[in-house]
Amino acid sequence: MAVYTHVSAEALGRFLARYDVGDLVSAKGIAEGVENSNYLVDTTRDRFILTLYEKRVAAGDLPFFMALLDHLAAKGLPVPPAIKDREGREIQELEGRPACLIRFLPGVSLSHPTPAQADAAARALGDMHRAVADFAPVRPNSMGLAEWRPLLDRCGPGMDAIRPGLHARVAAALDAVERDWPRDLPVGAIHADLFPDNVLMRGDTVTGLIDFYFACTDLRAYDVAVMHTSWTFDAKGRNPSAAIGRALLDGYDAAFGLSPAERAALPVLARGACIRFLLSRAWDWLNTPPDALVMRKDPLAYLARLDWYDANPDAFA
Repeated sequence: MAVYTHVSAEALGRFLARYDVGDLVSAKGIAEGVENSNYLVDTTRDRFILTLYEKRVAAGDLPFFMALLDHLAAKGLPVPPAIKDREGREIQELEGRPACLIRFLPGVSLSHPTPAQADAAARALGDMHRAVADFAPVRPNSMGLAEWRPLLDRCGPGMDAIRPGLHARVAAALDAVERDWPRDLPVGAIHADLFPDNVLMRGDTVTGLIDFYFACTDLRAYDVAVMHTSWTFDAKGRNPSAAIGRALLDGYDAAFGLSPAERAALPVLARGACIRFLLSRAWDWLNTPPDALVMRKDPLAYLARLDWYDANPDAFA
């Protein structure tokens, strides 16, 4: 979440008039994240999130995201579906951007999750994978394996301004991941970005799974690997917690099941996830506008994770 596009109070008031949600009381930009412009909106009736979709989110993908959220909400999962206006539309336009008004969910995202919280979040991911068994729409992974080499090429030698030799290091790691990537594991709709800040909790209870704008159809076990890379380490990609790692795998396995083939593939899937997030962060680091209200994320935190997985191939045993 971030703010790239400014929305005036007058424009927001006109936007809200399309809905039966009351009148605008206040709106505040949300600076966390890097993908879209987000505002916390209070009306005379309730609280909402307003999201304006920036260039990385293609307007043509929004129906998939909205259908997935509606499907999960109908199955009772704690997700934030878009609010329909008086004419039944979820996707609008505001300030020249596709926009949605989204249900606000209570809870807080965690900076330092405990094993119990990791277990609960992994169970929620398993519940999601079970719930999408009958979800028909398909969306290729726009940040999947096939996209990493082109993104590496776009970042180019400029990556070495972040750390000398970074481009060559990632290129060599990607060679190995492309060679070893599994091709025959189960697929389905996945979140693909379930970091701790995309899970809302009250104590050890999950109250929300949010930010589905990388959701796609891909290997289910890759979703587990993304969680492992993001939950197990500190913000700098160091100090891995074996207890949290075990809780993630045990929680997911209890809720949905992790086959021997999927577990065996987790080391390469985790290295792939590290490359994916290192590259997207490097691109943002090199290309984020200086006047954007946005917090850039350190790509080297994922280099540290990649180094750890390389040094610990038995981490998922």
